[in-house]
Amino acid sequence: MTAWRLTKFETLPSTSDYCVSRAKEGQPAGLAVLARRQTAGRGSRGREWQAPEGNLNLSVLVRPARPAAESGIFALLAGLAVAQAVAGFLPAGPAPLLKWPNDVLLTDAKLAGVLIDAAPAGPAIDWLVIGIGINLCAAPEIPGRAVTTLLAHGADISADQAADAVLQSLSRWLDALAQTGPAAIRDAWLARAHAIGTPVTIRAVHGSKTGSFAGLSPHGALLLARDNQIERIDTGEILLERAGS
Repeated sequence: MTAWRLTKFETLPSTSDYCVSRAKEGQPAGLAVLARRQTAGRGSRGREWQAPEGNLNLSVLVRPARPAAESGIFALLAGLAVAQAVAGFLPAGPAPLLKWPNDVLLTDAKLAGVLIDAAPAGPAIDWLVIGIGINLCAAPEIPGRAVTTLLAHGADISADQAADAVLQSLSRWLDALAQTGPAAIRDAWLARAHAIGTPVTIRAVHGSKTGSFAGLSPHGALLLARDNQIERIDTGEILLERAGS
């Protein structure tokens, strides 16, 4: 199990930026940073991540002994860890759903997101920073997206409680990756995700592609079925054909 060294701040511009700086300075794995407020949080694809006080703003530094080609599996691993952690606080009802590559949904609305920063060392990973944001009590507006909170589903918990649960869950999934490899992570993610065959649109810088979800590559890329072919998608925003996607 990872021995996390949790540092708490009242305010930081970005927990992930703080961890990245420490990683570049040579800080060992296990650093975890919690901020009550972020003033310059980062989301996926260069977006600003709104972080109202009371929500979870957490980043961790890991130095996994894995090939650089496996970097993509860590967004899936972190999503699994978050889904498992929040499920432990929810009363009976719908389970969290994973959406490729970095969202956790609850009743088709965004509950949490993951951001990965990574640096290679030749063919291996030097370090990874996993940033995690969970809407505990406030749901920042995201244009065109439904959002929700744990509080809205009957789970009134603090950022400290959420951080403890997420760190424990992360440790378990990092151990699973080390012991069994990425296939176990991929299979576990698929079991909690949108079903194979779900109609999807991939929105990227150079346009959109529509097809159906055909699974994941060995290293976590999305497989899109379209025009009687299977395409590998390494980046982009996935829109599910369901309410709140």
